[in-house]
Amino acid sequence: MLPLYFMSAPELKRSLGFIDATMIVAGSMIGSGIFIVTSQMARDVGSSGYILLLWLITGFVTIAAALSYGELAGMMPKAGGQYVYIQRAYNPLVSFLYGWTVFAVIQTGVIAAVAVAFAKYAAVFIPSLNTVLLQAGDFKITSAQVLAIGSIVFLTFSNSRGVRNGKVVQLVFTSAKVFALFAIIILGLIIGSNTGVLSHNLNDMWNATKTTLGADGTVTIEQIAGWALIGALGATIINPLFSSDAWNNVTFIAGEIKDPQKNIPRSLFVGTLVVTIIYILANIAYLALLPLQGDPNAVDVVANGIQFADNDRVGAAAAYMIFGQSATYIMAALIMVSTFGCNNGLILSGARLFYAMSNDGLFFKKAGELNRKEVPGFALALQCIWASALCLSGKYGDLLEYSTFASLIFYIVTIVGIFILRKKEPDTERPYKAWGYPVLPVLYIIITTLICVDLLIYKPNSAGLGLLIVLLGLPIYFVNKKLKHN
Repeated sequence: MLPLYFMSAPELKRSLGFIDATMIVAGSMIGSGIFIVTSQMARDVGSSGYILLLWLITGFVTIAAALSYGELAGMMPKAGGQYVYIQRAYNPLVSFLYGWTVFAVIQTGVIAAVAVAFAKYAAVFIPSLNTVLLQAGDFKITSAQVLAIGSIVFLTFSNSRGVRNGKVVQLVFTSAKVFALFAIIILGLIIGSNTGVLSHNLNDMWNATKTTLGADGTVTIEQIAGWALIGALGATIINPLFSSDAWNNVTFIAGEIKDPQKNIPRSLFVGTLVVTIIYILANIAYLALLPLQGDPNAVDVVANGIQFADNDRVGAAAAYMIFGQSATYIMAALIMVSTFGCNNGLILSGARLFYAMSNDGLFFKKAGELNRKEVPGFALALQCIWASALCLSGKYGDLLEYSTFASLIFYIVTIVGIFILRKKEPDTERPYKAWGYPVLPVLYIIITTLICVDLLIYKPNSAGLGLLIVLLGLPIYFVNKKLKHN
């Protein structure tokens, strides 16, 4: 049972500065994705050039969105962030659909998946975490799932004790993982520069292939070009997009940031830029240490290549080339630090959105109350309960795909809102105006819309279910509205 101190406080305290906000942006973005997803991308497109291009495109659209969000953050420096922007540009229905989706999968689904990743890597040090505690048919509960839930409960408790606890955890863990990533990048590039692996991987770097591993272990390699290549690029870009998501979480806690009109836009830009640079350099380091193509049946890290790194752990495979046998433990520790810090940022910020929804009468009433530590304790508890339930669902991998597609839809909706608000409220004070307006926001809308269309065509199950989750909010909204009027 979480001690949540449900005494109301007059308002949220502005106690977070620019560094704190930037750490939340970067820390929420860097989880486990950068250490894993490049293997899937290598199988999907088989080209070092296209892999790096996809990370560059992801970085561009992320930074472009962050620059655009800066204008909205300056106009509306209130708790709830993106939810508030959507409501002001559109109406309560659209903002509720966003808030509902954040609660259903975008925030809680990612919290669950990141917690499970934390527990999975903890099992490297504590093998007994793989023990099955309870099984009924296909449903089972493992020690690792219990640890995942425990990490969510612990971070929820820590954040319920005041925003200062959350910001200290975020500063320590984000600093540690950024430092460690740069160390791996620098060492990887130095060691890789003497092997010739990078030049080999960059040779014929635009020759795209799709590699499929059959159930019997056979490998099929298919050349792809034209529309097939476009489809493959559009489908696999969901991997770097997921790895770069959650940067907008800092807008949820706008009510607790000092001088938010300046600090939120600056933190959005600096945080997304730093993470984009880290991600691109990390992938260059991977390409400098490991061959792109590989053999799934090999027992050697080099022969497996990036494509068939053990369990897609390309980060661990790259670390092996630097540190040898100890790499398993080094990478496990790094990913535990990374995921723990990532979840702290997600848990800290997500509850503020539900707090804002409650104050608008669109969420549980108690979620709009602050505890005696001046944080939304009940909202934190609800988020904790649902994220913990998702840890047991066994569907967190699917939830990531649904949530990423849903996130893209609402990023588009929000940036279109900039144009709507410029027309509706031309005289409203805008301490910061979207850089590159209207060209950059339009480019973002076009590129992201094309990605969504591609996902609907080439990944109809995950994209379609993501859209369905959004639409499930419609009956909930109208039922809630009817009950309030009765």
